[in-house]
Amino acid sequence: MRAVTIQQFGDPAGMVVADVPEPSAGPGQVVIATEAIGVGGVDAVIRRGTLGGFGFTAGLIPGSEVAGRVISAGPDVDPSWRGRRVWAFTGTSGGYTEQAVARIGDVVALPDGITSIDAVALGSAGPVARLALAHGRFAPGESVLVRGAAGSIGIAAVEIAARGGAATVAVTTSSPERGERLRELGATEVLDRSGQGGSTTYDVIVDVAGGDALPDFVDRLAPNGRLVLVGVVAGMPPADFGARLLAGFRQSRSVATFSLDSVPVPVRDAARAETFAAAARGEQHAVVHDVLPLAEAAEAHRLMDAGAVFGRIVLTP
Repeated sequence: MRAVTIQQFGDPAGMVVADVPEPSAGPGQVVIATEAIGVGGVDAVIRRGTLGGFGFTAGLIPGSEVAGRVISAGPDVDPSWRGRRVWAFTGTSGGYTEQAVARIGDVVALPDGITSIDAVALGSAGPVARLALAHGRFAPGESVLVRGAAGSIGIAAVEIAARGGAATVAVTTSSPERGERLRELGATEVLDRSGQGGSTTYDVIVDVAGGDALPDFVDRLAPNGRLVLVGVVAGMPPADFGARLLAGFRQSRSVATFSLDSVPVPVRDAARAETFAAAARGEQHAVVHDVLPLAEAAEAHRLMDAGAVFGRIVLTP
């Protein structure tokens, strides 16, 4: 069985295709013959070594979400899962492979009309965006800025905020062409990467990027504004970014992190079900930049490092 492994963290060249043993399903697990594999921002962050302190080691199979058919199930799993089309979360690793293992609690049966490719473009991104906006207490009539809006989480946040009645949906992006595509998805203001242009302040900022510029966006919060950090694709924020909060003490601004790991399972599953239902209704869109063979995973990461991806790259075995 083929899989992509990280033999050296840093450059995408450290990712190689390797033969690995076929997995077996343990208690509470299923094995999925993958049809589509999502290439996410967290995969790139792990591969770059940004999260090296979290214990990732050489030989890791990256990837956190797959879609395909269940081919085997653990002894305590309902056998009716076998043969079903599913989306699955594999954790922080284990997705870039022809057969992936997932806990049954992280497996969702796919509704008719949702392809495997669409599923991995939406399955993680949709719930993160939906629940991050809720974490930021977004309410209709408020202004929203999505920083790093060209990725799958950012695109989902734009659509959800627009349909949720935001007075303004601003985005940061790298080019006018991307800005126009985001306008088609619901954006009303297009800013450059540094945040120039658009309104002066925003009630809610969903930040996918992090990095050195995060304090500048703390300054863009309105009084009582909330910034929700959902990713660090531009690197870790400076350690002293909280000084900007203190400098604007009288504005009562706040900064929070958000991870699906903190969400109760029923809430998470409901958000994912609503994501797939919204896609089936045509209210949320799976934006796929390209579909590449599994063996070209390194090329997918090169494109991500170059900032050339709009939406999500999907791998197929």
